[in-house]
Amino acid sequence: MEGKKPSDSAVESRYLLMPHQANPYGTAFGGAIVAWIDMVASMAAQRHCGKEVVTASIDTLSFKEPIRVGDHVVLKASVNYVGRTSMEVGVQVIREDPYDAKQVIATTAHLTFVALDKDKHPCPVAPILPETAEEKRRYEHAKLRVQARKDLLRKISR
Repeated sequence: MEGKKPSDSAVESRYLLMPHQANPYGTAFGGAIVAWIDMVASMAAQRHCGKEVVTASIDTLSFKEPIRVGDHVVLKASVNYVGRTSMEVGVQVIREDPYDAKQVIATTAHLTFVALDKDKHPCPVAPILPETAEEKRRYEHAKLRVQARKDLLRKISR
């Protein structure tokens, strides 16, 4: 199976935060942001493996800055790491001021997806081939997160 570069499957999407997606204080409901994150992350995973994928876990989710009604929301997703049948996808959620285009990272997330064959069973995934320094950094950090999850599962399943 031939590997793919992270840039081959990267996804970028834009939204406008509307009042029905916000709380009484005018900031985004976390659930609205999480739904967008899951959507763009699954698209990146599908583009990488060329198969149906399912969300196995949301491994990290950090809300750093509020997003307000009327803000533009830019989501960037890319595959960071690939195991045998699973992929870690990183997502940055960027709040963009619609008037001066100033951008701030509002939320970050890491999700794990599993590729499925036509019978809905996990199937092998092409390896990831990080090229740039940033892609290599994300790959190394993802490798640490994967190992930490495995270590934790081993400890709590005793």
